[in-house]
Amino acid sequence: MSKSYRALVLEAGGAFKIKRISLPSLQAGMAAVRVRAAAVNHRDLWIQKGQYAGLKFPLVPGSDGAGLVEQIGAGVEPNWLGRKVVINPSLDWGPSREAQGNNFRILGLPETGTFAEYVVVPAANLAAMPPHLSFEEAAALPLAATTAYRALFTRGGIRPGEKLLITGIGGGVALFLLRFAVAAKARVFVTSGSDDKLRKAMELGAEGGVNYRDGKWAELLQEKAGLFDCSIDSAGGPDFPKLCDLSRAGGRLVFFGATLGNPPDLPLRKVFWRQLNLIGTTMGSPQDFADMLGFVEREKILPVIDGVYPFEQAEEALRRMDLAGQFGKLVLTMTGPEDA
Repeated sequence: MSKSYRALVLEAGGAFKIKRISLPSLQAGMAAVRVRAAAVNHRDLWIQKGQYAGLKFPLVPGSDGAGLVEQIGAGVEPNWLGRKVVINPSLDWGPSREAQGNNFRILGLPETGTFAEYVVVPAANLAAMPPHLSFEEAAALPLAATTAYRALFTRGGIRPGEKLLITGIGGGVALFLLRFAVAAKARVFVTSGSDDKLRKAMELGAEGGVNYRDGKWAELLQEKAGLFDCSIDSAGGPDFPKLCDLSRAGGRLVFFGATLGNPPDLPLRKVFWRQLNLIGTTMGSPQDFADMLGFVEREKILPVIDGVYPFEQAEEALRRMDLAGQFGKLVLTMTGPEDA
């Protein structure tokens, strides 16, 4: 009789139900991880709202997870058994570090994700947990920290002493960008729609920031900081051209999202005359994931966690994210499987 376990199953219409599902027989190269903690991402919220491509219900979302390896398939090194691991959610990235291949996808859709007591993943996507982190802290890393690492280092090429602008501080990726940039000895400035979040960011090492709800936020920021070597943004929208105004000649604008849509106007003459670099990025390669974990362990970086919720309270965590109330990652904890 196969093992069954509890999972948060998302049904059409956006309702979660805790159901028991069967653990599949492990194929070669696969591993079953008993999930101890899983983090929530905006991707999960968009899936719940039906705003994501490729939806097919019912499904178990969740891209981030940390736990213990309990079973392995043929060809997997036996020393993985019993180890504390964190999961790389990038599946089939492809052969090139420059960009993902056509088969790239993210754990949690279409594959069964981490909002469950077990998850089955390729053993190649397992990594040893940094020893200074708890399961909850390790679960906060994968999607957000990998995205941040690639944006900041692989694509953004940040260097010590450079001035960096991070827009929309408070979310998971933005706070990893702040943590990583401060550790890399960059000078960091931030924007937010909340003065409280600006204050908290400065407690974490940002030199200054401005509230983007002020219509003259770009001018105020330039008065404070001058022009930037690099800016990293995930919103896009009508304010994106202001990042061009805030960039020094030859500066870099890195972006990994467009939550406010495409910019209605992009000042191309300014971009080419000032030789600005517009750099798109998304998620990260296996090498980015490995380098991120090495950086986190070497610098003893601790994720900023807004709240930890029992597995059964996932809906509450998602609603907090939906209201943009969080400062840091929202994490779910699993109390342990119950065999049928």
